[in-house]
Amino acid sequence: MDWGQLWTIASAPDNVPIVALLFLVPFFTWMGFKQARANDRLAEKLEADPAMAKTHHRKTWPWKPHWSKEVHVWPFLLRVEFLATIIVTVLLFVWSITLNAPLEEPSNPNLTMNPSKAPWYFLGLQEMLVYFDPWIAGVVMPTLIIIGLMAFPYLDSNPLGVGYYTWKQRKVAVGAFCWGFVMWISLIVIGTFIRGPGWVWFWPGTTWDHNAAVYEVNRDLPVLLGIKTQPWQAVFGLVVVGAFYVAAGLLIHLLITWSKFEKKIFERTTMLQYLVFQFFAISILLSMPVKLLIRQVFRIKYVLLTPWFNI
Repeated sequence: MDWGQLWTIASAPDNVPIVALLFLVPFFTWMGFKQARANDRLAEKLEADPAMAKTHHRKTWPWKPHWSKEVHVWPFLLRVEFLATIIVTVLLFVWSITLNAPLEEPSNPNLTMNPSKAPWYFLGLQEMLVYFDPWIAGVVMPTLIIIGLMAFPYLDSNPLGVGYYTWKQRKVAVGAFCWGFVMWISLIVIGTFIRGPGWVWFWPGTTWDHNAAVYEVNRDLPVLLGIKTQPWQAVFGLVVVGAFYVAAGLLIHLLITWSKFEKKIFERTTMLQYLVFQFFAISILLSMPVKLLIRQVFRIKYVLLTPWFNI
């Protein structure tokens, strides 16, 4: 293990947010699921005791008679927010004083950095360029992500789990969000710690060799199977992509109708909501990890080949 190389990457000023994500994301995820589990236990307890459900205050901690049933925004809410603002401001001051901004010399067209990486919040998009055509990775996929995030609240037919943490009552929504969020963070981590000079894949702890010549043959699936002419490559690719959507749709359908509770929510869902959710779930949540897997394991670059675009 080249710990010096790993420390050089992790200690770079522009990589501090990514290192923080490695600790903050698991911590706050654990906190959220811990509170969700406590709320789920309370819900099970109240469902088993209807008499208690009529008088219980719906909180996981016990209610005392002298407590007020309602609290004011000030000071109970704004006090906590004000303290959080002060703490974050102090952290930003310490961060800016102790670490120099990653500013470099003016751009030189005769000298390109190697590796040349985007800011950390764009590294996910840059990593996607390895697996998709530039217009898909830079335009289509981000657009689908943004539209999907705007559409999901309107596709949700579950009336429960609003305003409190829960896992039992919102497994599909919470699971889909966590999967997408972890996938996006994973792309950022790959672009930061694994992609080295020439955008070559270096495992963490491996020395980045600027003279490394990696022989990797990226093959297209139709060519690999002996289909070398159009339009048969396009026809074959459409069949494979269509089969993937059908198989992925069946898998998602099984996941969202796994239990009696999910089946009740599914019955409340309209056909339009269901089809739109399936489209975004397959196109965003499943296509990216599948494309990454077949590229890294089987060295398959494209599945669908056309004269205008490739997938």
